[in-house]
Parts: sequence; structure tokens; C-alpha cells
Amino acid sequence: MTQDLPHTTATLATDLRNLGLTGGDVVLVHSAVAAIGFVAGHVQAVAEALLTVLGPHGTLIVPTHTPNNTDPATWERPPVPETWWPVIREQSPGFDPQRTPSRWMGALSETIRTWPGTLRSTHPETSFAAIGPLAATITADHPLHDGLGDRSPLGALYRADGKVLLLGCDHANNTSLHLAECRQPDPPAEPHGAAVRNPDGTSTWHTWTSPVADETDFDDIGRAYEKTGPVTTGRVGNATTRLMPQRALVDFATTWITQNRTT
Repeated sequence: MTQDLPHTTATLATDLRNLGLTGGDVVLVHSAVAAIGFVAGHVQAVAEALLTVLGPHGTLIVPTHTPNNTDPATWERPPVPETWWPVIREQSPGFDPQRTPSRWMGALSETIRTWPGTLRSTHPETSFAAIGPLAATITADHPLHDGLGDRSPLGALYRADGKVLLLGCDHANNTSLHLAECRQPDPPAEPHGAAVRNPDGTSTWHTWTSPVADETDFDDIGRAYEKTGPVTTGRVGNATTRLMPQRALVDFATTWITQNRTT
């Protein structure tokens, strides 16, 4: 069905305010921009709408993960020949917060990643980018072994009592649920590897161990949370959108995983 008029920065800002987003909020946004419909100015207008609503005291966060900068031995989409693995590990240029694009994170995340004033965390696999007064706090501490845990930007968002916005996507994309995984008493762990760019332009391959990231039941967790937890659902443009407090979501998911998952 053709929409009557194009969506604009102003109309999207109105939709976001009606959903409950407000000036000064700290919000992690997951998005599928295509779901919004035709927007005058496309993804730039979407970014402008979010930043307009948040205002000078709000902070916008997006995932800027790089799943292509991981150990090729684990790749499935698609796999690569084993003879390629040493070359990839040794010759990849290495993650650099300013140079390395994200992958599979969507057009909005890439737009915010390169927006003037944006800061990005240094994790070579699961980085986040942020713009606003709390951007430095959100992105400053991101150790290799805690890519999605309490010392990651997800943990910083939790401490800031921030929000999660699912713009045209569902809980399968809700990265904050990984924080709940990491908070399990003894979460299953797995090895990781990634290339990191050195100041002189060379690259070093790093390895570490961290909790397994498993999204297979995230939609189940999200549906269960929505039955009892605070969440507002509405439309931003044509996109079904959910806004929720991250702390309540993570607390619920931490208990849900403990009670419903088997190791």
C-alpha cells in the first residue's frame, strides 16, 4: 500500500515522541530502516529525527559489530576453505574504530558510526558507537573478554538506566539480552579471535574466551517480557517499533535464562 506522503525528519520525530522517547534519554537503537517506508532524506533523516528528539542532553548508541573480523574457523555465512584461515588471520588489516565498517548492523548504525562527534568502542568484534554527552562513558571501557557483559557498553547503558529502541525489528536483534547471558552464574564460554590494527599500521591477531552469544531464544524472551514488563509499542513511519527500559529488560531476561535454558 502506497503511503500518502513521504515520511520526514519532522514526522518521524513526532512518532518517536509519541512512543515515549524524550530529550535527555540514553538509548540503544536497533533498526531496519526499510521497514519505515519512504523517507525524504532516507537514513540521514532517520538519524536526524532521533538526534532531534534526544536533544543536546541525550545520547544515541548503535551496535557497530564486525562479525567478519572473527576467527574464520567459525564462519558459516559462508564458510571458507581451511587453507584460507592462516592468510585471513595474518593479513587482515585489523580493526580500527575509525576505519573499520560494521557488518549486518544496518544502514542507521553505519550512518551514526560516521556521524560527526561519534565515538566508538575498541572491541574488534562487538563494538558500539555513541554520540552525545555520555558517549565517552558508554564506549570507554570495552575489554576483549567482556564484549557483551557488564564492562561493555551494554553494561554502561544499564548503569545509566537507559532505554532500548527496536525500530522496525524484533527481539531477535535485541543485543541487551546478551548482557543477561553474561550475568549467568557460570555461562558457557567459547574461544574468539580477531585482528586489531596497531598504531604503526600493522595488524596483530588476538585471542580470548568469553560467554557464548546465543540469540535462538531471544524472541521467546522478548515475548515473555512484554507480557509483564514495561514496553511501549507503536509506529515510527510504517515500522512497528518498541521502546523499553533496558534495566528492567535485562533483569527479567537474567531470571528467564536461569529458569528456562539448559546448558
